[in-house]
Amino acid sequence: MKIGIVVSEFNYDITSMMLERAKSHADFLGAKVGQVIHVPGVYDMPLAVKKLLSKKDIDGVVTIGAVIEGETGHDDVIMAQASRKLTDLSLEYNKPVGLGITGPGMSRLQAEERIENAKNAVESVVKMHQRLK
Repeated sequence: MKIGIVVSEFNYDITSMMLERAKSHADFLGAKVGQVIHVPGVYDMPLAVKKLLSKKDIDGVVTIGAVIEGETGHDDVIMAQASRKLTDLSLEYNKPVGLGITGPGMSRLQAEERIENAKNAVESVVKMHQRLK
């Protein structure tokens, strides 16, 4: 199985560690990471995910991001819109998309505590691919 990964550069001190966990876990599960695309933020992910899902040699995509709470409700809007579109793309291409985006409503400390969640997204994509073959 070959997966793609889309990772947000926003909060990169956190998402870079998430990316390393995701790559390591993919290797542990026997999945090859075919391509990693870095995007400015979580809101920018759907286009990159669509590009990867359209490739015949990519079986699923893992998204990695950290949506940290700010002074407004912006984090809720970003997460709601991105997650909805990612679900739509999964259904459109009949390939799994793993939601390795933590938040919204979390502090920076909570985001750091959730770095390992990237592994869950990889595992989800691998399991869904195996079960839908």
